Amino acid sequence: MASSTSWKRDFASGLIVLLPLLVTIYVILYLYSILASAAVIPAIDSELLAMLGLPSGTSSVELARVFTTLIIFILIVFSIGYLMRTAFGDIVERAIDDAMNHVPGLRVVYNASKMAVETAVGGTEDLQAPVKLEVWDGMRMTAFKTGQTTDDGRDVLFLPTAPNITTGYVVEVEPHRYEEVDERVEEALTRILSAGFGDTDRSTATPIPVADEDDLAND
Repeated sequence: MASSTSWKRDFASGLIVLLPLLVTIYVILYLYSILASAAVIPAIDSELLAMLGLPSGTSSVELARVFTTLIIFILIVFSIGYLMRTAFGDIVERAIDDAMNHVPGLRVVYNASKMAVETAVGGTEDLQAPVKLEVWDGMRMTAFKTGQTTDDGRDVLFLPTAPNITTGYVVEVEPHRYEEVDERVEEALTRILSAGFGDTDRSTATPIPVADEDDLAND
């Protein structure tokens, strides 16, 4: 029994380390293939590479396309970001939001993706301190302050689902109905993303029981 528990624990630990790496590598390769096939700079060919003193070949053309596309994309992002800091940029952003919100169905995708990008780029600072919300007698759930309040003084909280935090509920709660806890946003997110199994504080994690010599001998 102990040996069976041991190999299951080792297999699970290996998956925890390996699967995120494989998914990350797959995403990188997928994005690379998209950039390599993009015809952003159609003039890149073997003759141009030879003029620049670079080795020619299919792989070299792909690398040149990926590098050039990334440079152009970064320049466009910086240019738009600089424009958004101006009064004209603010007008343009409001106009785009207004136009997208008038398209049925598409506005849901647009607003969801915009919120996801704002959260990812802005970091967890956009999520206020996590709180404990008692949704039933004796049962609490982890929610996050959004920093928004309703006209009648209720606080707007985001109650995410686990382990997919991209879905959840937006609830309006009176301030005395939830409990603030001494916990960082990262700790709360780790617990939710891991479906309650994860713990960012390794020092306080529950130690894994180890079989004693008698159990090993019986096996």
